[in-house]
Amino acid sequence: EDMFEIFGRYGGIRQIRLGNASDTRGTAFVVYDNVFDAKNAVEHLNGFNVKDRYLIVLYFQPQKWKDRVDRKNKRKELDELKEKFGLS
Repeated sequence: EDMFEIFGRYGGIRQIRLGNASDTRGTAFVVYDNVFDAKNAVEHLNGFNVKDRYLIVLYFQPQKWKDRVDRKNKRKELDELKEKFGLS
């Protein structure tokens, strides 16, 4: 509810997803109906203090996310090959 109140000031929100895994705890994805509303929110909310914590508001960059997943898969593949050939 607090998230909708804070981010909703800048436009219509399609969805808000809160991170609940150990590596995403404390993060959220806010999806606006309009890219211009998202831009406005980034400009106004980045650095905004909420409950003694400062918000870091960024645009989602799908290519960076894909690269991160690809690196994770390559690391797994490499570890499996090392184990298969007895390398440490």
